[in-house]
Amino acid sequence: MVVGYGIIQLRIPTSGSLKGKRSVLNKILKRAQNEFNISIAQVGRLNDHQTAEIGFAITGNESRFINGKIDHLLRFIDDLKVAEIVNSKIEMMVVSDFLEPAAWETGKYDEF
Repeated sequence: MVVGYGIIQLRIPTSGSLKGKRSVLNKILKRAQNEFNISIAQVGRLNDHQTAEIGFAITGNESRFINGKIDHLLRFIDDLKVAEIVNSKIEMMVVSDFLEPAAWETGKYDEF
């Protein structure tokens, strides 16, 4: 299993209030969730009306697929033209051998 996750820092120059910022972020978050089926939410800069930090996580089977999906997500947010991506930090984690195959072969009470 591969997990891609990160934080995207946004600048929202057209926002004059927290209500305006919330409107822009809802547009970004809802569309990204619908388009990519990912977990995404505002995670920082909650009280600043012109900047925001959103965090996201994507899971899949291949690193190349997850990397492409993250690149597509960044382009998608940029193409919405409602906020400017200032910075992003992306990480990928490969989870392997989490459950050993031998554990599935033993019976429920074989360990006793």
